[in-house]
Amino acid sequence: MPSAHAIFFIFTFILATFSNFAFAQHETAYTQHRHDLQSTQVEYAIELGWESKFVSEGRDNLKSGGVYWSGFAAQCQNLNGYARVGRGDREHFVRWELGLEYTNSITDTLEATIGYQRLEFYGDERTNDNELFSTLTYNGFGWVTPSINYTYATEAGGYFIELALYGAWQASHTWRLSPYALIGLDYQLATEQHNGLNHIQFGLESEYALSHHLNLTGHISHSIALDDIEKEVGYSSHELNETFAGIYLNWTF
Repeated sequence: MPSAHAIFFIFTFILATFSNFAFAQHETAYTQHRHDLQSTQVEYAIELGWESKFVSEGRDNLKSGGVYWSGFAAQCQNLNGYARVGRGDREHFVRWELGLEYTNSITDTLEATIGYQRLEFYGDERTNDNELFSTLTYNGFGWVTPSINYTYATEAGGYFIELALYGAWQASHTWRLSPYALIGLDYQLATEQHNGLNHIQFGLESEYALSHHLNLTGHISHSIALDDIEKEVGYSSHELNETFAGIYLNWTF
């Protein structure tokens, strides 16, 4: 169990690294669209989607069914604010996400994002949480994009790290495919009793431009449980692995 001082040091180090940022992305932040960060015009986005399962940190958070998602985002230069709500398609489950994030290019190939997200849950129990997150992305390779994602949750009192690799293949001028792989490490965010390797996840993301402002995106993903999940449930089994998919319609204006 990491001490409070260790957690504070890690998060302070991230803030110090990005100290030239205004405090304002994993899973996971909500930016399905890409904008020109130098534009002073406010741009908006509306998202509608569905996920076959509600999987986060390698775990299916619902007993059955998936989640319908809808959201709204507004971006001005490097600052992005968003509101997103998910509703279970079989279970009584509602999740609100309200967040603000700031993205800055440190160099021509290195980009950093830092942000805050408020979570509200409605279902069998009424709960909430606050998340502070940051992402560091390197765009210098061209064929693959590595990134590090860090999330600290105040209610859980722990943090979660994802190390990811994303590829990109332009199948046509309107269709892009992005295979990806990531590994997750849990430190008291998903479970309090165990720390370390949590899961491996890989999949394929697809984005198709229906028009200049309308995009259809989707993914199919597979998550493999590692030590943290296996210790949490007390056994090792392929039944702990998750396969899931999602589809979204994004309109920017």
